[in-house]
Amino acid sequence: MGILNTLLRAVTWWNGQTLNTQMYTWRKGVRVGEDEQGNVFYQARDSKRRWVIFNGEAEASRVSPDWHGWLHHTFNEPPTDKPLAHKSWEKSHEENLTGTALAYAPRGSIRRVAAPVERRDYEAWSPE
Repeated sequence: MGILNTLLRAVTWWNGQTLNTQMYTWRKGVRVGEDEQGNVFYQARDSKRRWVIFNGEAEASRVSPDWHGWLHHTFNEPPTDKPLAHKSWEKSHEENLTGTALAYAPRGSIRRVAAPVERRDYEAWSPE
């Protein structure tokens, strides 16, 4: 790892873990599991604190509902030990796509890519 990467890890938190988080995880963390996106989940040895080290950008919507429940102490057992039962009508987890090219654009939005509609009920005024 280069000096620039080390410096970035020391002062940024949005792309992985900082050096302080890495040291705290190394000293007090117990690895509990990993999700399908490669995010790694930890808890303190006394089981009071739980946290996630993101694989890439730190975006909370990348945490699935199962792991979210465990992180917030809604469930005592992690999804690796006791997976949640899912209903047939439930959609699979999807991260927040706001700000990306895949973000939802309602009908009529200027973000929708469509050919311009020729209006026949309007005639532009032009000065003579």
